[in-house]
Amino acid sequence: MSACQIRDLDDLAAAIPDGAKLAVSADYSGPAMAATRALIRRRVRNLHLVCVPVSGLQAELLIGAGAVDVIETSAVTLGEYGAAPRFVAAVRRGKITLKDATCPAIHAALQAAAKGLPFMPLRGILGSDLLKHRPDWKVIENPFAPGDSGGDPIVALPAIKPDVALFHAPLADRDGNVFIGRHRELMTMAHAATQTLITVEEISETNLLEDERFAAGVIPALYISGVVEARSGAWPLGLWNAYGEDEAFLRRYVAAAKTDAGFADVLARWLGEPAMAAE
Repeated sequence: MSACQIRDLDDLAAAIPDGAKLAVSADYSGPAMAATRALIRRRVRNLHLVCVPVSGLQAELLIGAGAVDVIETSAVTLGEYGAAPRFVAAVRRGKITLKDATCPAIHAALQAAAKGLPFMPLRGILGSDLLKHRPDWKVIENPFAPGDSGGDPIVALPAIKPDVALFHAPLADRDGNVFIGRHRELMTMAHAATQTLITVEEISETNLLEDERFAAGVIPALYISGVVEARSGAWPLGLWNAYGEDEAFLRRYVAAAKTDAGFADVLARWLGEPAMAAE
C-alpha cells in the first residue's frame, strides 16, 4: 500500500486527477465528505462520477461546484429532504451528461471490471426505456440458448472500471487493511478500480485481518492505494454505527441551494467549516 505517500486530505485530493472516472459510495455506506471538501477546494474538474449505485449530497456538491462533466447513476436524491437542486438544475441546463442506470446495472458493470471481463450480462432492463438512452448497452442473443428456443435476448453492459474508488470507513490498520463491515459494495468498488483511496475514523495498531472480529469485513491492503485518518469524515452525512446525519445542516442546504447564489453561499460556508465532532 502507498499510504505513506498519502499523508493528509490535500494529498488524497491531489491523487485524484481532473477527468478521472471516480466511483463514490451511497450516502448509507460511507461517503467520503471530508475528502470531497478537499477535492472542491483544489477545484477538481471534468470528473466522470460513478455513483454506487446512487448518491446524494456528495454528488450534489461536486456538481454544484462545477467538478462533474458526466454522472453515471441510478439516482441523485436528498431523500426525505427533497430533490437535489444543483443536480436537477445541471441536468435541465445541459451542464452535465447523465448516464441513467439502475442499481443492478451499476453493480453488474463494476463486477465485470472486478473480474477482468469486458461486459456483464443482465436481464432485468429488457423492455425498459433505458435501452433507448444507453447506446453503450447492447442487446445480444444468449449464446447458450437452445437452438429451437426462438431466441433469448440479454443485455450486455460494458464494464465500469473507475480510475479511483473513494469512500469513508470506520477503521483501518497501519498495514492498510480497511474494515467495511457488511457493506460489500465497497469491496466491489475496490476490486474494480485502478486505485482506491479511503478516509477512516480511526487507524488501529492491530492488524485487522488477524482479528476474527473484523477479518470477514476487511478489504485487504492489496486493493488499497491510500488511507487518511479523518474524524467525522462523512459529516454532514452519517456513518453506520458511529454517528447520524446532521439534519439541521441538510435542511439549511436544501433551502439555500435552490438558487445559484444560495448554493454559492452555502458552499463557501461548508468549505470553511471543520467537520463537526460526532456526538
